[in-house]
Amino acid sequence: MNEEIEFIIDTAKEQMENALVHLEKELRHIRAGKATPAMLASVMVDYYGSSTPLAQVANVNSIDAHTLTVQPWEKSMLQEIERGIMYANLGLNPMNNGETVMINVPPLTEERRMQLAKQAKAEAEHDKVSVRNARKDANNDIKKTDISDDMKSNAEATIQELTDSYTKKIEEMYDKKEAEIMKV
Repeated sequence: MNEEIEFIIDTAKEQMENALVHLEKELRHIRAGKATPAMLASVMVDYYGSSTPLAQVANVNSIDAHTLTVQPWEKSMLQEIERGIMYANLGLNPMNNGETVMINVPPLTEERRMQLAKQAKAEAEHDKVSVRNARKDANNDIKKTDISDDMKSNAEATIQELTDSYTKKIEEMYDKKEAEIMKV
């Protein structure tokens, strides 16, 4: 295989790998039964006039499967943290005890589990589209190269194998997350 084709294949593989990394990150934010600090990753707080991620102004821990604690580095931030959690619209109710913010994470209802599974499915579909777009771009680049038709078809077959492999990985990640969400 010539260098140009190898570059096209490597680029497509990198784009597909990025889709997997993106999906993993997005699925981590979708709640699945137990309380995890990642649930608050999207929370932004007003830190002296600028919107700042919660993780940069406080330490977030889960003390059990249903309780999160947020320990601010500055006590003056307690109310801002509470406000940020409320504005994030996560369905969580923070309680300020003067030292930390405690969050009791209620168990998921069946309806909410279905919504979260649907959200996970949408993320998986979005990343499958990214993989297919990487395939399409690679195949278009291969067609533009000045090589024999046999080499082009071999390269396209390699790209299709990559696509199938990454699509399967995305399906496996989704299936695992769905099982996690639906487990009571």
